[in-house]
Amino acid sequence: MNIPLIDQSFVKEKGIFYVGGSLHGEGSDHYYANQMFVEVYVPCEIRHPYPVIMFHGAGQTNVNWLITPDGRMGWADYFVSQGYVVYLAEQPARARSAWHPQVNGPTMHHTAEALQNRFMTAEGSWPQAKRHTQWPGGGEDLNSEISRQFLQSQVEYLPSNKDSQELVLQAGKELLEKTGPAILITHSQAGPFGWLLRDYYPEYVEGIVSLEPTAPPFSRDLTKPAARDYGLASVPLHYEPPVNSPEDFELELLKSDAEDIPDGWVMKEPARKLPRLAGIPIILITSEASYHAQSDHLVSYLLNQCGVQHDFIRLEEAGIHGNGHMMMLEKNNLEIADLVLSWLEKHNL
Repeated sequence: MNIPLIDQSFVKEKGIFYVGGSLHGEGSDHYYANQMFVEVYVPCEIRHPYPVIMFHGAGQTNVNWLITPDGRMGWADYFVSQGYVVYLAEQPARARSAWHPQVNGPTMHHTAEALQNRFMTAEGSWPQAKRHTQWPGGGEDLNSEISRQFLQSQVEYLPSNKDSQELVLQAGKELLEKTGPAILITHSQAGPFGWLLRDYYPEYVEGIVSLEPTAPPFSRDLTKPAARDYGLASVPLHYEPPVNSPEDFELELLKSDAEDIPDGWVMKEPARKLPRLAGIPIILITSEASYHAQSDHLVSYLLNQCGVQHDFIRLEEAGIHGNGHMMMLEKNNLEIADLVLSWLEKHNL
């Protein structure tokens, strides 16, 4: 039987439950919408004070954290094996968190070719792409077993980041009330979930591990200083002084001193602050060969402007080379997990 099997002898208990959502419909036709599917894994020995909640990115599901496309241990099992209680949250209106078109509207999906170009090979259009060596199986053959396992795991998702963020913010409150204070691990499109959940429910978020969050924070159009949304998220954050609309931001161009990293928009000084994000350990991690290598520094710069202390780690500077955007699935995924675990231990998390 050629099915990848993972030893889970370190798991004492596991469960699934739903949070958030509400009844919709009329007459005798009612149904729940906007709920969030969550699975939880409890180790045989809990060795850390706070659980970890992992949020996947666009087009993805909890599969990202459970196993790699070539059948190796994923981050969920690895963190449980290290003594963490782990919760995996599947975004509302996606996969096992039911999507209802009459409530949530249309969906979109990544093409296989776009996934291959952005995540699986060294053929991307950004300069750092040529350094990508860590994708399992190489990624050039869309019909290989490893490629198929990854491509078959992809799902439709809501085209509006704002809609997704609002849904997670609503369901996330109930999740955090169940888990108690927690560490958030977010990836890509889920990056704003970490900023928002800490900003709206600061008593429940003890640390944030942000893997290549949505970037750049304001706009990719370098011809005009117009904010796309609220910097770190598409939903308003509690800035001081307050921001009532994206037009309230005054921006200036931050010039890059590196040939392969473009300029980008940041706030003019004196910059607005985000006091609710401050005061907890935060780490921002960027891969060497990812398209995010061109823009994540702008997120770090903005956090500094907002008075939010954090660590910004480019993996190559930590001696970890060749990774793309989907670092938790790649050949050295557990080496990167060890970097995160060491950082958590350093900060008593």
